[in-house]
Amino acid sequence: MSNVNLTINGGKVSVSGNATVLEAAQAAGIYIPTLCHHQGLAPHGGCRLCLVEVEGMRRLTTACTTPVAEGMAVKTDTPQIQQLRRNILELVLSEHPHACFTCDRKERCGPLDICLRNVGVSERCVTCPKNRRCELQEVVNYIGMPEMTVPYTFRGLSVEKDGVFFDRDYNLCILCGRCVRVCQEVRGAGAVAFTYRGSQALIGTAFGQPLYDVGCQFCGACVDACPTGALVERSAKWMGTPDRQVTTTCPYCGVGCQLDVQVKHEHIINVIPNKDSPVNKGQACVKGKFGLDFVHDGDRLTSPLIKKNGSFVEASWDEALDLVVRSFSKYKGGQFAAIASAKCTNEDNYVLQKFVRAVMETNNIDHCARL
Repeated sequence: MSNVNLTINGGKVSVSGNATVLEAAQAAGIYIPTLCHHQGLAPHGGCRLCLVEVEGMRRLTTACTTPVAEGMAVKTDTPQIQQLRRNILELVLSEHPHACFTCDRKERCGPLDICLRNVGVSERCVTCPKNRRCELQEVVNYIGMPEMTVPYTFRGLSVEKDGVFFDRDYNLCILCGRCVRVCQEVRGAGAVAFTYRGSQALIGTAFGQPLYDVGCQFCGACVDACPTGALVERSAKWMGTPDRQVTTTCPYCGVGCQLDVQVKHEHIINVIPNKDSPVNKGQACVKGKFGLDFVHDGDRLTSPLIKKNGSFVEASWDEALDLVVRSFSKYKGGQFAAIASAKCTNEDNYVLQKFVRAVMETNNIDHCARL
């Protein structure tokens, strides 16, 4: 579809004609707060925080559900819009720990400092596993929440630990519904849903059953979609922010899913499926999401071993490869066979079969697909 031209906060923006106002603003580097919108999910307009003013429209409209149009003029941060967003945020925070959001010391307060407000340890942002990675924090910092007029109600729910890979603390849930929608729309599992109604509404499983019994794939898509600390990977829960992030290919099969590996102190602490990969489009299976712990296993070989005098000793890669070349040259044709791995990429397996047929002069190659 051809591009359309519009103005956002007085600046000219050109985007595809099938984009929404929110996508146009993001393309132009303009921040519009939202908590229910997530890449890969259909526009929802549930949180109402992305309300914007469009010239010619009688009332405010949600940016995530409004398509762009030629000549459209949009305002995203007027005083009226910001005040309305604060009113909405008050309702969201009425059931979410928020003492740190309205504290003037939040920028210089650490997890080991004594809270002057006498807030419980479990209700402080600095002790939340998603601290500084929380989308709710980002929204509050942008909109501003100097005080709360709505009373706070603590849900008092126990943390659900029925899954092996992640915990569910619904005391931190803001009912954005992203976990439910990604489980139903993208994964097709429907393991979690909204339960109860009104003020009693919660995210959960049918009849409170464990995840094992409701068809959960343990793919972690709900964890990746959660904007708060309600759903957190157990391996990364208390590891803080990573030192760096590396994009790599999942080693578990030949599909070639791209993964963003978060590293801290040279150890993998978390894995997030790459959102821009055309192969997996921000999704992964349980192996790719939670199965890379073998990298740091104590039994894993990290350097080549060569048998000398009846025992294996460490060697350099050059020494090991030289030995392989000398040994392989003695066995060609029917004396040689190779077994590939289904955990390699399709490209790796193609190169191996080419090596066997063209260099070793045999068709004796097979692979094991048992995963």
